Order: sequence, then C-alpha cells, then structure tokens
Amino acid sequence: MLPVTKEAFMNAAHWHLAMNHIPVVGVCFAACLLAFALWKRRAEFFGVCLGAFVILAVLTVPVYLTGDPAESAIMEMPGVEVDEALVHPHENAALFAFIGIGVLGVAALGGLIAGRKAAAPPRAVVIAVFILSLVEASILARTAYLGGHIRHPEIRPAGPAAAPAAKSRGE
Repeated sequence: MLPVTKEAFMNAAHWHLAMNHIPVVGVCFAACLLAFALWKRRAEFFGVCLGAFVILAVLTVPVYLTGDPAESAIMEMPGVEVDEALVHPHENAALFAFIGIGVLGVAALGGLIAGRKAAAPPRAVVIAVFILSLVEASILARTAYLGGHIRHPEIRPAGPAAAPAAKSRGE
C-alpha cells in the first residue's frame, strides 16, 4: 500500500490540467447538440442544451481559479523552465474565455427561465445562445491552444520567434 502523503494528492496544476478539458469539450458538445436540435426542430433538446451551458459555466469557475496556483506550482518546480512569455497570453485568453462562458451561462439561464412555463424556451433566445456558444467554443479552443504551448513545445509554431526565451523569474 502506498503511503498517504501530501505529494500523493493532486496539486493545483494537476487539478487545473484535469478540469480544463470540461469547458472546452463540453461547450463544443453542447453546441453540436443544440445545432442538431435547431436543424431537426427538436424543441425538447433546447432545455437540455441550455441547462448544459449553465452547468458548464459553473464548472468553469474552479478551472479558472486553479490557473494562478497552477502557474505558481510550475514556476516553483526545480529543474523546470517555464517561459513566462508563454504564460501571459494564456492568462489573458483565460480571462476572456471565463467572462465569455459567464455570459453564455447567464444567457442560457435566461432562456431556461423565459421558457419555464412554455413547452420550450423562446427560439430567438435559443438561436442567440447557439451563436454565443460558437463564439465561446472558439475562444476556449484558443485558450487551450495557448495553454498547451506552456509545457508542450511540440505544438508551438516553428521558427526563431518560437524559440523559448530565458527564464524570467529573475534568475
């Protein structure tokens, strides 16, 4: 049996990496399901999709909140060099994505509230949420792509501009 130590539990970087796939994949999946529902005029799926966007917005809160602790954890790892010039674009994109999924979640919640006494949420709201979901899916994809650059040099663009800069922690 393995000893139970502090190191045996996931740190902020583990949590951040494990959870960051939820909004990226979830928004894409819910947007595809909503596209299908709109195409086939399946109003019974509208509420499910809107509910999924609300849940995804809530689940994104811990993803965003573990970002700074994950950065601190990786910067403190001995022998690991992280280019802060790669971290800051990801941080900026993450804030934008976090605000965007908040807007998407609120819009979806509004659609659920507006349609609570009807057979389905108003179609105009569903279409607006669908458009927001496509925009948010692209923002989340870009954020994930920039996050991947931090520890995956194999996905960085090739060329001299992509060469990692010196470690900027003052060492």
